[in-house]
Amino acid sequence: MLVSGHAVVIGDDVDTDMIIAGRYLRTTDRSVWVEHAFEDYDRRIAGRLNGSVLVAGKNIGCGSSREQAVVALKESGVRAVVAPSFARIFFRNCVNLGLYVFEAEVICKDGDTVSFDTVESYVTTPAGVYEAKPLSPRMREILSAGGLNAYLSREGGQ
Repeated sequence: MLVSGHAVVIGDDVDTDMIIAGRYLRTTDRSVWVEHAFEDYDRRIAGRLNGSVLVAGKNIGCGSSREQAVVALKESGVRAVVAPSFARIFFRNCVNLGLYVFEAEVICKDGDTVSFDTVESYVTTPAGVYEAKPLSPRMREILSAGGLNAYLSREGGQ
């Protein structure tokens, strides 16, 4: 399946505290997380996330393993995260929560249209086509189901 969105470009080593600060986790109201996404990194980002592909530098999602960071991205309308490397738990949280991830180093600017093929594992920007590290068949199944809970429900809890 081919999906696209506008690029929101961020740098290297953006940790989960920068995605959603701990002070907002006292509530389970996800709209609060959406409103304050990236507040401590760049206050202008939250309003641009809907319909976006987050294009990050290396080691996105480092720091704590809070899955609320992924929830904040997904609830904000982020369609996928593309980065040359991910913190391991953040990567798996993305898969488990149904947010597409592509491990690839791409060239693009903020606002560029970024397309990704969820089956063939490539990312296209105005600067070119980039091969992403392939996901396992199981991870692709989880993502196509919309996340681990949906996948397990579909599979009858197996």
